[in-house]
Amino acid sequence: MPPTGSAVPPVLAGAVPLAHVERAGEIESVHLGILTAVGPDGAPLPGRGGADTPFLPRSALKPLQAVAMLRAGLDLDGELLALACASHSGEPGHVAGVRRILDGAGLTDADLDNTPDLPLGTEAAAIARAAGTAPSALLQNCSGKHAAMLVCCVAAGWPVRGYRDPGHPLQRLVRDTVADLTGVDPHVTTVDGCGAPLFGCTPAGLARGFGRIAVAAPGTPEGRVAAAMRAHPWWAGGTDRPVTRLAEAVPGLVVKDGAEGVLAAALPDGRAFAVTVLDGSARPLPVLAAAVLAGWGAGGPALAAAGRVEVLGHGRPIGRVHAVLDL
Repeated sequence: MPPTGSAVPPVLAGAVPLAHVERAGEIESVHLGILTAVGPDGAPLPGRGGADTPFLPRSALKPLQAVAMLRAGLDLDGELLALACASHSGEPGHVAGVRRILDGAGLTDADLDNTPDLPLGTEAAAIARAAGTAPSALLQNCSGKHAAMLVCCVAAGWPVRGYRDPGHPLQRLVRDTVADLTGVDPHVTTVDGCGAPLFGCTPAGLARGFGRIAVAAPGTPEGRVAAAMRAHPWWAGGTDRPVTRLAEAVPGLVVKDGAEGVLAAALPDGRAFAVTVLDGSARPLPVLAAAVLAGWGAGGPALAAAGRVEVLGHGRPIGRVHAVLDL
């Protein structure tokens, strides 16, 4: 609890129960958060919690950042554009793809300035540890975005050095693009885990941004991002990643997750939603996403499978995570 006399953080005040964790018929724990949905026109649809609560969207912001880079002249499409939007697992194909992005502008992974790390994917990280591989910017899950940022700077004639600085022309354009797509002036600028600027938003704003990307005309920056993410879900996530499984289960879905329990998605008709889980857990995200999408009539058995999160007892399923939405 906050100290006596201190204000309640807005995200805490706006949060409500979103998911129950059930073990053998007993509710073991509850995930609180905010789930906001909007229609094709950006108007509110039924949701849960404070839609206009300020929060940090983390890597769910990457598709919007990619739109900004395309507006500045970045020449990427297809799988490499999806990789620019990714929190990738660090599998060999992802790593090779980041190098391909850099090669296009005569750059190398030595030019990357994101935070060194081991791969995000469990199997890829285990392989790296077994081989004694040191953390690197190339292996870190945001390296596709950072490679695209560097190449964007080359294309626009901006300095490559200092591309992460909030005052750099690229980051000023990203901020303006986030405000444009979400309809929300970023309430805060901080530093994301990868080192890039992170702009604040609201769940309703993030949902609106995804909706605009989902319905954009082909060939526009927004439309190019949507096409890349729809056609190449593995490049935007990785093998057996929940976000990849959701994209594969619902044709035309544009979906992206972020650290600290964030996910946003939009259908081709512009219906979109964003969720932030108060405890920062990613565990309920696929359950919540599947519940919303199924309620909208999207998906089928593949979506049900992608949205199932089991609770284990001695290695066997004895319970599940359940969405508590009543939308």
